Amino acid sequence: MHNSKPGGIDGMAAHGRRRIALLAALSAALISLSSCSGLMGYGLLLWSVDEPRIPSGTVLPVYIRSNIDNVWVVGVPGTKQKIELELWKLDMVGSKRKAAERAKRFTEYATVYAETLTDGLPIREEPDNLAKRVYRLRQGQIVKVLAKAKGNPAMAGDSPLPGDWMSVLTDDGTRGYCFSYRLRLFDQADEAIASSKDESAEQADPKLDLMLSRTWRPELYKELVDKRRIDLERFSVKYGFFPGHDSGVAKISMPDLDLEQSYSGIKKLRDGVWRFEGSSFQATLRSDSVLAVQYSDSGGAQRTLVFVALAADAADIVAQEKDRRQALFDALRSLGPTFRSENYGTLVFTTEGGFSWLGSDLLRPTSIPAEAGTTGRVEMRLFLDDALSSLYTGAFSLRFEGAPDGRTVDFLYTLEPNGMRLEYLPRSSLDGTTVKRRAASPIVVAFAKAEQ
Repeated sequence: MHNSKPGGIDGMAAHGRRRIALLAALSAALISLSSCSGLMGYGLLLWSVDEPRIPSGTVLPVYIRSNIDNVWVVGVPGTKQKIELELWKLDMVGSKRKAAERAKRFTEYATVYAETLTDGLPIREEPDNLAKRVYRLRQGQIVKVLAKAKGNPAMAGDSPLPGDWMSVLTDDGTRGYCFSYRLRLFDQADEAIASSKDESAEQADPKLDLMLSRTWRPELYKELVDKRRIDLERFSVKYGFFPGHDSGVAKISMPDLDLEQSYSGIKKLRDGVWRFEGSSFQATLRSDSVLAVQYSDSGGAQRTLVFVALAADAADIVAQEKDRRQALFDALRSLGPTFRSENYGTLVFTTEGGFSWLGSDLLRPTSIPAEAGTTGRVEMRLFLDDALSSLYTGAFSLRFEGAPDGRTVDFLYTLEPNGMRLEYLPRSSLDGTTVKRRAASPIVVAFAKAEQ
């Protein structure tokens, strides 16, 4: 049997293992020492620390950034103590001089915080109430004010709201812009900062988020879009229900109703139903795209209007409809622009959607009002019923200057290689902006394209 001796192979192996362990321990100690003493730079504290007491706006030495734990290790001024800070609470600046310059610029708002006065107040990606919402505040939630920002004013109807856009930081690290009209600003030096994190997570209401994030338009709009018959006199970007969560002013705007009411918060009554506290508004989300809004009219009676969320933006739909009408007018003008008839005079389509019609006496006053002038505007506002769409190119309205009550004169029209045919439409032929039928005794005017 072989016996190992102290200086043999086994002894050397044991010595080697002890040496490796010693080196590893020494290395760990050095790493730990360098990690705690090696200065990365300086940062600016954005959200105050309670224990130990460090006010926001303080410049702090930074030693470690841990992306695993999402913390900074920073030094406490005037001590040798080091503490951990959540990453969002501090802006890493760099040198001590740069950090001091940053702190000087931050002085005005260093200790300024704000309390949210209404539930659902949004924080937006940009200082504009049409910008993307990145966060929804709870009533009573505290945010840190970082700076005043330049942006488009928040509106209540057609009037700008008093206040300013503020760059803010939430108590869980979200940054963005919030309009100050529904914020109560206060100074930490005068008032303690109440924690708003104690609000339970069950307050989250995805359906409320959905309701506040969508643009709600009159129910009629969906029918107009589905039928592809956009009546621009009824389809407007100004009509709809606007919760006003930037301003705390909810608004219903309709052709025959303009109602604004302030509210202090949005209270959930049951799943998908909310009351706008301090107002008569109550909203019920019937589906992801249908919202019923109840309100009190001037006599105190309860009324309900239904609104829809469209797949496309209303402004885009309006723009597309205007382009469609312009294309139809351009086709009329490009065929002419001058058309002549032996009995009914000369019709000219001018630039910018205008027309002139000389010699139309035979159509006055039976079709064209006697008071009407000889010039006006062409409006491609009419749509053909399916039964007529294969028989005519389209229909248009002529709005003569001087016509009583802004009345239009409406015609079916057919474009031909060498001219155009018009067929007069009495009011009885129309259902809104849709031509449903021909006249019982049609008046047809044949025009020839004038040689240029």
